[in-house]
Amino acid sequence: MFMGEYQHNIDAKGRLIVPAKFREHLGETFVITRGLDQCLFGYPLDEWRQLEEKLKALPMTKKDARAFTRFFFSGAVECELDKQGRINLPSPLLGYAKLTKECVILGVSSRIEIWSKDLWEDYFAESEESFAEIAENMIDFDI
Repeated sequence: MFMGEYQHNIDAKGRLIVPAKFREHLGETFVITRGLDQCLFGYPLDEWRQLEEKLKALPMTKKDARAFTRFFFSGAVECELDKQGRINLPSPLLGYAKLTKECVILGVSSRIEIWSKDLWEDYFAESEESFAEIAENMIDFDI
């Protein structure tokens, strides 16, 4: 399970250090793809395969299902950790998430999220203001 928040910088070659606590759960090879809210999602291979099966089961006749599947899979790349615990993020993913230098890496249960520090701070400030309302709505999900 992934949890916590870490700050790291992307170097000039597009490499990002993955926090040590996340490396042990991600494994040497894992998948990074476009996430929601303009961040990147990272999945261990077993989690990715489970998600892939769910997405393959979506009806191809539904426009939203096709669009979501395209969006999610077209941005996906397998990443391997180097000896320093870094991954190399391709430029399309860097551009999508507006990642330039300062990043925030979050543990979110079964995945990690990689955010631009500025976008994360804006998102968090916005969400923090409505957190009580969001929590109240979670009752619909038996939480």
